[in-house]
Amino acid sequence: MADAAAAADRMVTERPKPELERVEDHVPGEQVDTPHGQHFETSKFYDGKKRHGTVDIGSLCELPHDLLDGITNGEFPSVPPERWAFLDTETTGLAGGSGTCAFLIGIGRITRGGFEVRQFFMRDYAEEPSQLFALSAALEDVDVLVTYNGKTFDVPLLETRYRMTRRLPPFSSLRHLDLLHGARRLWRLRFESCKLTELETRILGHSREDDVPGEMIPYLYFDYLRTRRAARLAPIFLHNVLDIVTLACLTGIVPWAFRDPSSCNLRHGAEMVSLARWLRNEGRLEEARKLFRAGISRPLSDSLMFRAMWDLAGIEKKLACYDAAAGVFSDLASCRNPHRVDALQELAKHYERREKNYRMALEFTEAALAIEDREELRKRRQRLVKYASAPAMARLL
Repeated sequence: MADAAAAADRMVTERPKPELERVEDHVPGEQVDTPHGQHFETSKFYDGKKRHGTVDIGSLCELPHDLLDGITNGEFPSVPPERWAFLDTETTGLAGGSGTCAFLIGIGRITRGGFEVRQFFMRDYAEEPSQLFALSAALEDVDVLVTYNGKTFDVPLLETRYRMTRRLPPFSSLRHLDLLHGARRLWRLRFESCKLTELETRILGHSREDDVPGEMIPYLYFDYLRTRRAARLAPIFLHNVLDIVTLACLTGIVPWAFRDPSSCNLRHGAEMVSLARWLRNEGRLEEARKLFRAGISRPLSDSLMFRAMWDLAGIEKKLACYDAAAGVFSDLASCRNPHRVDALQELAKHYERREKNYRMALEFTEAALAIEDREELRKRRQRLVKYASAPAMARLL
C-alpha cells in the first residue's frame, strides 16, 4: 500500500509541465536579456497622423513645456513633453499588498513623430527582477511621470516590488502627476464615474471594441501561468496600450483647462462650474466669476444651478461688486431652494450696512424668519425695528 502511494506521488511530481507557448506568437515582441535575467517586451507606435477619438496624436509633441504648472500650482518644472512618461500597470490583483505583482508595465512616450508605448511583461514570477531593471532603464531620461490613480495604486505597488527584489525604485527623482485628481475636479459634477474608459468614450469620443474588463485581467494572467496558453494575453496588452494612449490624450486636455480656461473649449455647464470652483479656491476670482456665469447660462440640474448661483454671489462680494452680488441673492431669494434663507439674510445685511435702508433690511429679515427661525435673524429684526422706528429714520422715510 505504501509502495503504491509512493508510486502515485512520483507520477505527480514527474508529470511534465505544459510547454511554454511563445508569447510572441500572439503579441509582436521579443525576449530581452538583462543582467537580472530575461523578460518579454513589445512596443506599439502611433504615428503623428493618427487620431485617438477626437485627439490628434501628432499634436501631443506641441504641448507647452509649462502645461502642468496650472494643475500643480507651479510645482512642476518646465519640461518638454518628450521627457514625460505615461505609466500604467496590469496586476495580479486589484487590492494591492505585498503579494500583488505588476506582471505587465506599460510606458508611453511622446515623440516628434508620434506616440510610442513600450510594454514590459514577465512570463513568470522569476522574470520580475529583469522586468523591473528594464523599467528603471526606460525612465532614466524622464523628468515627469503621469499616471491615473498611480499615486494610490500603481507607484506604491511598484515601489514594494522593487524593495522585495532588493532594488531602489526609480520614482523618487521624478515629478509625479496623478491625472485622476484633476479629472475628478473637472468632470465629477457631469459624470457619475471618472473611470479612464468612461472619459475615453465621453470626452475623447473613442469606444473600445471587445475590450477585456479590468476585473478579468488577473484571472487571465493566472490562467496563462497555469496552462501556458498565451493567446488570451493579447487583449490585455491592447487594453494596457489603450489606457496609456487615453491617459496621454487627456493630459493634453485636463491641465489645459486649469492653465487657460478661456481657450479650453468647455461646452457643458457642469464642467464650467467644476472648474470655476477650483479657480475660486486658487484665488483666481475673475476667471471663476466668468466661468460661473457661463455655467449658469447652460442647462444644469436645479441643485447645481442654485449652488453655482450662491458661489457666484460670494465671489461678487469678494470682488466688492456688491450690487451684482445683491442681484444674484435676489434671484435666490425669489424661489424655493436650499439657499433661500441665507440669500434673504445676505440681502438684509446689504440694505442695512451698505444702503442704510433699514426698512428694506427689516422686510428681508421678516421674510427669512417666516421660512426658518434663527436666533441671528431674531436679533437682527430686534435691532432693525429699533433703527426703523427712530425719529430721524422716520423723517428720512
